[in-house]
Amino acid sequence: MIGPSEDTLKAQTSKFEDQVLMTDSLAGRSDSELLELSLAGEETAFLVLYERLKPSIFRYAFYMTNSRTAAEEVTQEVFVLLLREGKRYKKTRGDVAAFAFGIARNFVRRFQRRERIYQELPSDEVLEKESRSQNGTDGLAAQLIRKQGIERIRTAIASLPGRYRQVIVLCDLCELSYAEVACRLECAVGTVRSRLNRARALLVQKLKQSKKTQTELPAAGTEECLI
Repeated sequence: MIGPSEDTLKAQTSKFEDQVLMTDSLAGRSDSELLELSLAGEETAFLVLYERLKPSIFRYAFYMTNSRTAAEEVTQEVFVLLLREGKRYKKTRGDVAAFAFGIARNFVRRFQRRERIYQELPSDEVLEKESRSQNGTDGLAAQLIRKQGIERIRTAIASLPGRYRQVIVLCDLCELSYAEVACRLECAVGTVRSRLNRARALLVQKLKQSKKTQTELPAAGTEECLI
């Protein structure tokens, strides 16, 4: 079997080097510049933007749906729609990441309308009491991960209602600032703080309840990561 000719190999190598150089030159561009280039047909710019935004979008979708398959579908649909309707993006209304998040949020809502079954919530008085006991506790998610089973945490997060789950996912798991979360949820920073306190209290309560009802199981090997 005859392999590729020397000229073909040189052409392929040259093309690869050009792509690497192009990627390096685009690495310093802002998200809005990359989106503009992507809409103009620059494939490399789109790939750079994709690699930059994909992790946070996938993480958000995963914890909001509690499904890797759904998260992959949401992430794919976000970038398809971003290319299709990216011209609607306005710098004055926030950054590209926030615009992409808005698209992801809509797809997640569609999934939840099909799949979500809400559990009964404790009263506001109970949540307020729990939130006061949790105030001043930073890195709650990290502490819970060390103390609780991974699957139990995923299940507990998945059982939270949307307004609480979103702030837990965005603040504690995606590690966005209060200001960034407020921009994405289109609410005040104070609202984010209040919801986060209640969300943490509710999550702790659900984990406590889960621990009480959990049966003893033999170890199943190495524990998987949260994503």
